[in-house]
Amino acid sequence: MPYLTSTRPGTASTDVRTGFGIPGFAHPLLAPLEWNGLTRPGTPLHWVVLNVADGPGVQPDPHCLEAAGRLRNTGVRVLGHLDTVHGLRSFGEVISDAHRYLDWYQVDGFLLDRCPADRVAFPEVRRTVGTLRVIHEDAHIVLGHGTHPYPGYAEHADQLVTFSGAWSDYRWSQVAEWTADHPPERFCHFVHGVPGPHLDEALRIARWQGAATIYFTDHAPGPLTDPWEQLPGYWDDIVSRIGTGVSE
Repeated sequence: MPYLTSTRPGTASTDVRTGFGIPGFAHPLLAPLEWNGLTRPGTPLHWVVLNVADGPGVQPDPHCLEAAGRLRNTGVRVLGHLDTVHGLRSFGEVISDAHRYLDWYQVDGFLLDRCPADRVAFPEVRRTVGTLRVIHEDAHIVLGHGTHPYPGYAEHADQLVTFSGAWSDYRWSQVAEWTADHPPERFCHFVHGVPGPHLDEALRIARWQGAATIYFTDHAPGPLTDPWEQLPGYWDDIVSRIGTGVSE
């Protein structure tokens, strides 16, 4: 398959543990089972994104504070959702949202969703990331490009989302050669519409392409629905597979 044409040496045999990055469930009142399910012992979580209302909202939400607090108490990173709108939002707007997340929810870092991926936007994103690290020195920064960006972005973030999209595209995707210069824990893949019978194949693609943080779901986007808002129907199955390691 095409995703095997650009392999990184030794990826399949590394000891890096695959785990989940949760792109953002629905509000805890709308998705209580999802939020409660994340605190189950043994669930391999790398981080969970808190998206209150397309950002931090206009005032503290006690339900979101409680949900985030439960996760942080179990040692799971909670990241604030910052939508860059492909670079259309101003620097000030993004940083203002970040301050609200820190003040209201004590987040451990940020996902810059819909982050630009081209070289032209790189200086502004670098400025934003630098400022986020000033206001939160230990912030875990994930750039949500959704595709392979200009390589320079990798020098200024903890992780990059190098794929976000449909299974029909993912199963034939190829990895950018420059990613071989970085370890798998630097990359994330979010894939929707993954059929249950193809979970093993999807996990192999992530391993071969060198992405240690993943989120696969059988849900698909709709006119008014986000595929990431609910747990996949095979959540228990994929948790057990990840928890025991991924065979090659």
